[in-house]
Amino acid sequence: MQLSWLARGRVHLPSGEGWLSEGELRRARGMRFTKRRDEFLIARWTAKQAIGRICSSGTEPARIEIRHHRSGAPEAYGNGCPLDVSISLTDRADWAVCLLGPPHVRIGCDLELVEARSTAFVQDYFTGAERRRIAGDDLAANLFWSAKESALKVLRTGLRRDTRSVEVTVDDPPSGGGWAPLTVRAVEGRVFPGWWIRFGDFLLTVAADQETPHPCSLDEPPALASAVPTHGWLS
Repeated sequence: MQLSWLARGRVHLPSGEGWLSEGELRRARGMRFTKRRDEFLIARWTAKQAIGRICSSGTEPARIEIRHHRSGAPEAYGNGCPLDVSISLTDRADWAVCLLGPPHVRIGCDLELVEARSTAFVQDYFTGAERRRIAGDDLAANLFWSAKESALKVLRTGLRRDTRSVEVTVDDPPSGGGWAPLTVRAVEGRVFPGWWIRFGDFLLTVAADQETPHPCSLDEPPALASAVPTHGWLS
């Protein structure tokens, strides 16, 4: 039961708008804020590239469309029909990741930067056990936050749900780097196994509603391995 993932950045966006579906084009043109529009475009391009890699028939980007379930979760369509794949999207600092899995597996992913988090942030959003583990460690704070976001996407609630209602435990990465396991437990007893990996300043986490092997990159090496965070919307 393999999960696949792909990363693309703002630098990879094609010129023009011909790769967008009609619905995506209308939505992008209706966005008032450059930052939100850039995030939308980068995530859509990443998703279309990832889906194009796994579609046996090959689908033109404009015929692939990412729509939304009423919960807000993304859903992939090709030529107007639902594609037989589960999907999760995330973006951060002019980069996006698309995670793909079998249709019967509910998945979530989140991309974060290793950056300073305030004491108030840690107090407000983490459980007591998590706060003790974080103890001023910015890597741990962002890793735990990212894992929560991934699990809340599996639950299809996002940040509408109290982040302290899910608790994260993580394993250390292998000595040579690579994916390490994580687990997110909800207060009602559900368990969401997953994985995490670090690429420079970026952290990537994934979670699912069942055990899976760690995700397989559709690029080798992954584009995220040499990614540099930027904030192009500021210019």
